[in-house]
Amino acid sequence: MIAAAFLISAAVFSICVRVPEVFSDSDTALAAAAFTLTDGKYYIESTTPPEEASVTASDNNTHETIAAPVAAEKRDRDKSGYYDSFGDHSGEAKYPIDEKTIYPDGIDVEGCCVKNYTSLSPDFSGLLSAPLTFKTEQGSDSPQVLIYHTHTGESYIDEDVDYFYESYYSRTNNNDFNVVAVGDAIAEGLEKNGIKTVHDKTVHDSTYNGSYDRSVQTVQADMQKYPSIKVVLDIHRDALGADDRKVKTVFTHDGKKGAQIMILSGCDPDNERGFVNWSNNLSFALKIQHTAETLYPGMTRPLDFGYFAYNEYVCDGSLLIEIGTDANSVDEAVYSGTLLADVLAKVLVG
Repeated sequence: MIAAAFLISAAVFSICVRVPEVFSDSDTALAAAAFTLTDGKYYIESTTPPEEASVTASDNNTHETIAAPVAAEKRDRDKSGYYDSFGDHSGEAKYPIDEKTIYPDGIDVEGCCVKNYTSLSPDFSGLLSAPLTFKTEQGSDSPQVLIYHTHTGESYIDEDVDYFYESYYSRTNNNDFNVVAVGDAIAEGLEKNGIKTVHDKTVHDSTYNGSYDRSVQTVQADMQKYPSIKVVLDIHRDALGADDRKVKTVFTHDGKKGAQIMILSGCDPDNERGFVNWSNNLSFALKIQHTAETLYPGMTRPLDFGYFAYNEYVCDGSLLIEIGTDANSVDEAVYSGTLLADVLAKVLVG
């Protein structure tokens, strides 16, 4: 009943924000699963209550690494304890996955797209062309970028398929199939570009309540340990669709499918959450969006600019980025992580 009440209260927002972006057919009645709330928290709709989520690692279980020791795209993925698309699903219902490329829809900013869900009218073009308010050092031995995950257990489907069975549950503590695998790919790519990166794999979502309170503590501890950090990226994945139908967002580069990404950049015009630097973060987000579309056309969904803070207030280079959805294959998401690393390197060091 509590979950139902929450979803009803959030329905108006979800319909306005996510559904028009994904579905154009009037007979398609699929609701998005991500809601942006004004308190800066982020919730995912699930048939399983958050307190029953299958992420069992301790919230204090930190696995901090510098880059990824094994090439993320070449790692053998162990499905032990995870879902197998080709396993025995006798007696289970089978549902479709719709593959969709979300095209530009919103404000055009020098060839990239922004969805403005606020009453504000920022000078998007001016912010795009303005210099970054921070500087990263290529080749430095000191970490410049921090990657972490507020919702570490957000996962992907195991294979590139157009179906899923009713037993598929898109949360896991198996890091071969969740957003940690994408974080590894981004860290590895940044390291290859000479940008020292910390990938913090602390689990913050054993329960959803308080995930952002816990993850910001992790971020602040990492920034205290490594004061050289300029960029802080919270890597998530989206969830689009319903219990009996899912949507994955894709684009193609060099003949290979990747998962589309979506950058979320918030604002705090009344300084209610101490997020006074939001326009600097937006400038950074626009540069990533523009560079991604220049290098890899179709890679991005429209940039989401709205009234939220998440943990973006920690520094000018702090953003939340969603890589694909729970219906994208993990390989599609990892491929996008690899390309995103090149985008970030271009923005940060040219």
